[in-house]
Amino acid sequence: MNKKFLNTKTMILCSLFTALIAIGAFIRIPFPVTVFSFQFTFVLLAGVLLGAKRGGLSTLVYVLIGLVGFPIFTEGGGPQYTLKPTFGYLVAFIITAYLVGYFREKFGTGSFVKLFLACLLGMIFTYGFGSLYTYFILNYALGTKISYLACLVSLFPFAFVKDLASCVLAVFVGQRLAKYIEF
Repeated sequence: MNKKFLNTKTMILCSLFTALIAIGAFIRIPFPVTVFSFQFTFVLLAGVLLGAKRGGLSTLVYVLIGLVGFPIFTEGGGPQYTLKPTFGYLVAFIITAYLVGYFREKFGTGSFVKLFLACLLGMIFTYGFGSLYTYFILNYALGTKISYLACLVSLFPFAFVKDLASCVLAVFVGQRLAKYIEF
């Protein structure tokens, strides 16, 4: 049976995850050194529950809505947001949701370890792309000289630990909800 990709169910679920990612940016749990938000968790869940194309689409729509000017990013929105050092992480989220969804489609949701490794791969990609973008914006757009290693090391250990927790949470929740979302 050949179903259309952009059917009502897809539009509703992609819209839901676009909203959850936006809301997740503002749900914050403060810790002594860092703040845990649920934005990355919802990006991972989009991939786990919606698969590659739908997860990537929901994250792409989130980024596009923010670039149009709606203040759904942690520090606002609009096209000028592309010059923020952290914008690369938002772009990476699109590919991360796609990657996690790809591995979910390939291996299913039955194995906690395989899903966790998919989320971990997404996290590593997000860190690599996001920190590279930060490096280029700081050095070439804003004129702040900083090494790439400093951009990368700034993620450790606090962001790394909270994002590992996001991976665990996304897999735990995703495994329980996956049986309710079939395409």
